Amino acid sequence: MVVARTTEGDIAFLSGHAPFIGALGIGAVTIEEPGNARTKVAVHGGFVEVSHNKVTILSDVAELAGDIDVVRAQAAKERAEAAYRAEPTDENDAALRRATLRVSLAA
Repeated sequence: MVVARTTEGDIAFLSGHAPFIGALGIGAVTIEEPGNARTKVAVHGGFVEVSHNKVTILSDVAELAGDIDVVRAQAAKERAEAAYRAEPTDENDAALRRATLRVSLAA
């Protein structure tokens, strides 16, 4: 099973899912494999496609949870929080959401 956050909300794809194409938001993608192996990935937008029993994710930025440096992620979150407090723009909001996602997956 693959669970992803689209711009419309979270969606889960199981074996045999109907063809699908959607835009991804800022969020975690969870990949659950047989035997309960679970992989979490921080995805910062992009697209998801389901076709022929395969899920394909296209994103400019995708980080495996285990590859995220907790100290760097926390520092980036603190900078993003300060930037958003100083100027609450859409760009600063997106940066804060990306940083918060990275910290939550790294923990």
